[in-house]
Amino acid sequence: MASLFVRSSATFFLTCVSLLSLVTCEPCSNRSTSINGKPFPPLIEATTENLIVGLELGLFTSVDLVKAYTARILEVNATLHMVIEVNPDSLAIAAELDAQRANGTVLGPLHGIPILIKNNIATADKMDNTAGSYALAGAKVPRDSTIAAKLRKAGAVILGKTNLSQWANYRSFNTSNGWSAIGGQTQGAYYPGQDPSGSSSGSGVSSSLGLALAALGTETDGSILSPSDVNNLVGIKPTVGLTARDLVVPISEHQDTVGPMARTVKDAAYLLAAIAGKSLYDNYTDAIPWDTIPDYVAACNFSALRGKRIGVPRNLIDLSSDPAAAPIVPVFNAALDILRAAGATIVDNTNFTGYDALNEGNYSNIVLEADFISDLPKEYLSKLSYNPNNVHSVADVRNFTHDFALEDWPERDTLVWDGALELGYGNTSPEFWSNYTMNTFLAGEMGITGALKNYSLDALVLPTEFSPNFPALIGAPVVTVPLGAYPQNTTVLVNQFGNLNATAPNVPFGISFMGPHFSEEMLIGLAYAFEQRTMVRNTIIPYIQPTTELADVVHARQQAKKT
Repeated sequence: MASLFVRSSATFFLTCVSLLSLVTCEPCSNRSTSINGKPFPPLIEATTENLIVGLELGLFTSVDLVKAYTARILEVNATLHMVIEVNPDSLAIAAELDAQRANGTVLGPLHGIPILIKNNIATADKMDNTAGSYALAGAKVPRDSTIAAKLRKAGAVILGKTNLSQWANYRSFNTSNGWSAIGGQTQGAYYPGQDPSGSSSGSGVSSSLGLALAALGTETDGSILSPSDVNNLVGIKPTVGLTARDLVVPISEHQDTVGPMARTVKDAAYLLAAIAGKSLYDNYTDAIPWDTIPDYVAACNFSALRGKRIGVPRNLIDLSSDPAAAPIVPVFNAALDILRAAGATIVDNTNFTGYDALNEGNYSNIVLEADFISDLPKEYLSKLSYNPNNVHSVADVRNFTHDFALEDWPERDTLVWDGALELGYGNTSPEFWSNYTMNTFLAGEMGITGALKNYSLDALVLPTEFSPNFPALIGAPVVTVPLGAYPQNTTVLVNQFGNLNATAPNVPFGISFMGPHFSEEMLIGLAYAFEQRTMVRNTIIPYIQPTTELADVVHARQQAKKT
């Protein structure tokens, strides 16, 4: 299995890969990270604003940032397999952005700052976009996805592509989170062999370890929230339609969304501001209710909780279905006291009346199956400008997977696709719409939107472990923030596939704020106000970390000049 592809000359890393040892149970902040005698935080803690100030003061360049982050990737990638590919043009892009800055042109707050993106978000460059499958290896797209184009317009350096649960976890019932045929098995950094959750597994691990400022993930049902939860991150799952999905390998047009995974709420807000907005290529973005996107960074207000009514749908905290989550509940209950002290009114037991019916029905699966059958060929495969493996439908992809040994079939099944193909219809049939309507009724009027209205609430709050499903089904937004970590006496439980530790000491967990469609501005404020009162993230230390810092790269550059 491949762990990292770098399509560039062997000299690409010579000036930055001088430190290739791993640090165990020791925070990077214990090392000196000052640059030319000026204090600077370690990259595992550095924020957007830290990087902006450093670039403005000339402490380092964007090229330095690319070299430092790339070196950090190389240090841990052989163990954690979180990055599939580094952009071979990243140094050249950074150099151009440095030149623009020197000439007085700054494209925005992310100018010259490296960002990693999930390997299902297409870029019209030398990088592949495979969803982790050899079926899409070598395929080409005619242009950047809107998301990639927005990042470039904002001045960000797209540093590379992160590993993911193959096909965004929509292939097998018996696979493992974070595995893809091309990228191998991603592992989390908080316990050896940690399940990184999925499907944005590589984005979660990469962002948490400071392998870029932040990363982008995608979510259909939990794929931003869940890996953010267990990787000690802030994750924003936007309203479906706030961020464009064109040339993002799809599962469901009704549920797919693209969002940031970052170490702080404000970093996530900066990244969301760069990617949100309407697109000619995704008509769901026509639903955005404003001509100007809200100022998500300004929404980071310490007093945002004051006066808010926040509900707790207690019946979703279902330990009978997830008994291993029991240690989360008392920590969550203590967090409610923090919200109260910050001026919020907590309304408990704002239960979702559709919970049982939704669990008993098969509406959600049918919606995903019908969407996938329709959307993969229509919204992605048919738009490829070069399709070397001649895959044009879900059936073609399944046949390729069965015939190509590196796809690990039949050890990892294709039963998800089998079910979708056996369904016999797509998302334009009457059968689809009856299931979709029931789905949104149970999750909406008898779930999120009903609770918000009936209890006169501004938002809802849950442990992130229990938060993804209802918002996913109606396309509503969620923001997760670090809350705590499993205690040292936690029993290590192996996942169903038998290759990862699903629970273990020190594995993080989070708290989620959810609200009405397009309420990201408010949710960011609530999340920020909670984050600033708790600052949990810096108390949970990975067992494995890279050691390369910007100071090392700047020093190497200065020494090279002398010689």
